[in-house]
Amino acid sequence: MNRSLTIDGKTYNEAALILYCENLISYSKEEWERDYCFFIMEWLNDSDEVSAKTSGSTGIPKQIKLSKQKMINSARLTGDYFGFKKGDTALYCLSSNYIAGKMMIVRAFVWQLNLLPVSPDGYPLKNVDQRIEFAAMIPLQVKNSLSENSKINKIKNLLVGGGAVDLILLKKVQSVRTNCFIGYGMTETVSHVAIRCLNGANKSDSYSAMGDAKFTIDERGCLCIASSAVLHKELVTNDVVELINDKEFKWLGRFDNVINSGGIKLFPEQLEEKLRGIIHQAYFLAGVPDDHLGEKMILLIEGENGKEEKRLEISKQIKSLFAKYEQAREIFYIFEFKRTATGKIQREATLEEFIFSR
Repeated sequence: MNRSLTIDGKTYNEAALILYCENLISYSKEEWERDYCFFIMEWLNDSDEVSAKTSGSTGIPKQIKLSKQKMINSARLTGDYFGFKKGDTALYCLSSNYIAGKMMIVRAFVWQLNLLPVSPDGYPLKNVDQRIEFAAMIPLQVKNSLSENSKINKIKNLLVGGGAVDLILLKKVQSVRTNCFIGYGMTETVSHVAIRCLNGANKSDSYSAMGDAKFTIDERGCLCIASSAVLHKELVTNDVVELINDKEFKWLGRFDNVINSGGIKLFPEQLEEKLRGIIHQAYFLAGVPDDHLGEKMILLIEGENGKEEKRLEISKQIKSLFAKYEQAREIFYIFEFKRTATGKIQREATLEEFIFSR
């Protein structure tokens, strides 16, 4: 395993790299810098595994252990696909607390890339002026970067992940020189196991497997993945797909109720539990389309339209209970929810009627 790393044009051997990381961890005021240094230190330790937080694609988010060898295998597959060469510049603009950020660092180690770290915020190219051979971004970052075509065109290959690409974004990437792709994967698959080209001559609406990955579907129509390179056993997902063959599929949607807002997966059932002491009517959280975030989370409450002061009171309590990204963006009242014969709320039907009536 390569244990040297080039960062912003300077190559560090293992000892120098450890010192570099220790200094940033001690003195940097930027949390994201400390985070990626913590991961580099973890990568260089004697363990065969690293800790990772799942995004929830296959269930409730949790901490798991990932094999370093599987991560190396994944990095090799990505490099083979995109034609990495030693010294290519790779943009690091995603948090190393999640698999996408971790894997960018691993790819830099494996392929001896020049890692260019920037703040993993919504505007990753704001201070970038050089040619970049490879970058990975969430859709929100891509949207913001498209406002400066001259800058995004300095990226040769751009991999989009962490959220759906809407029709507006898809249309916009047709006009850039950058080769744009979307990856399908999750923490459990050690980043992407399939890729779809979004623009250019190879544009496609289906995902193609990377390496030895093979696909089947279960009784729900949800994707099942087998890959000796990155998985120890078959993985069953909650993504409904149209299976073209064992190496290709079209993604149709989520089996569960997950809300994907600005690349962050939000789970309504978990958040709703915290609201039980605040709201005494029936309610639920749902996602609705949003030009900026892809989806925004809203709170729907059953009953007559509440007074503005009550709405503000609920909003204030939500802000005190939740992190900013977990907060409902708007609160709406619906006179009566759709329900099953047994009284269970029909979320989808209620939400559809609400959207249609607006």
